[in-house]
Amino acid sequence: MRVLTGIQPSGTIHIGNYFGAMKPILDLSKQEESETFIFIADLHAMTTVNDPEILRQATLNIALDYLSLGLDPDRVTFYRQSDVVGHSDLAWILSNLAPMGLLERAHSYKDKVAKGIDANVGLFYYPILMAADILLYDVDLVPVGKDQKQHLEITRDLAQKFNSNFSEVFKLPDGLISETTAIIPGLDGQKMSKSYGNTIEVFADPKAMKKKIMSIQTDSAGVDEPKEHQGNVIYELSKFFMNEEELAQLRADFINGGVGYGDMKKRLLENVINYFAPHKAKRDELAKKPEQIEQILTKGAQKAQKIASHKLADVRKVVGL
Repeated sequence: MRVLTGIQPSGTIHIGNYFGAMKPILDLSKQEESETFIFIADLHAMTTVNDPEILRQATLNIALDYLSLGLDPDRVTFYRQSDVVGHSDLAWILSNLAPMGLLERAHSYKDKVAKGIDANVGLFYYPILMAADILLYDVDLVPVGKDQKQHLEITRDLAQKFNSNFSEVFKLPDGLISETTAIIPGLDGQKMSKSYGNTIEVFADPKAMKKKIMSIQTDSAGVDEPKEHQGNVIYELSKFFMNEEELAQLRADFINGGVGYGDMKKRLLENVINYFAPHKAKRDELAKKPEQIEQILTKGAQKAQKIASHKLADVRKVVGL
């Protein structure tokens, strides 16, 4: 089973990113039957990033994040999107099959424009490049969040139209839709998101981490009063960092009273720091070896290029190029 996912280099990762998108694909990559491709979508990032140094550093940072959080480059084909020739070529070919209305209906485009992001052509064209990213590799499964579900449907539409017009070249990928991301709460109880300013960064230093976690919004229940645990941000986040016995104890503390929110936050803080401590240490070491990161990405790109080149050759042949 070939699995592929891409991640934009768009800043510091937070707990929602990790448990909602990164950990599921890393866990999947450890399964024997899984052949996993993970790429850094630096071409996609250009729709919003115009500074070359920022883009380069963000790309290095996301590579460091994945490698320190458990990506095994011996099991995963890990590469920069821009290092593989063929993504943009296939996107152009697919664009000639894409009705304007199909892209105009894309929720992601409409939402970003509504938020004030400049409506450049790259942003409009984004779903076609995403389709090329996927179709180049004969992918079976694409893990995507709810916000990308429509883009995957566009990918399947374009593949079907191409196969119908020319030849059965493309495999139609299935989506693995993550329901987890939507239920990871931020500091204010909304979905954890950079756009809401309610995130807890995975690799924040302990002082910054403490400031964030101690600022979690709670109700006014006193120390001795029973408290509602369902939907409480402290409790919902603790589910990701506690074993069953620890979580049962926390639940009892909520129900019985006698423990204040301040102490619960301190317990959560300790668990979060301990969980990510070994990953942070690994990241600090890897950051001293940028040439090693470059070697890993280059090796991954070489492997991806072989597959992409064969697929693109098939496409060029059937369309008459």
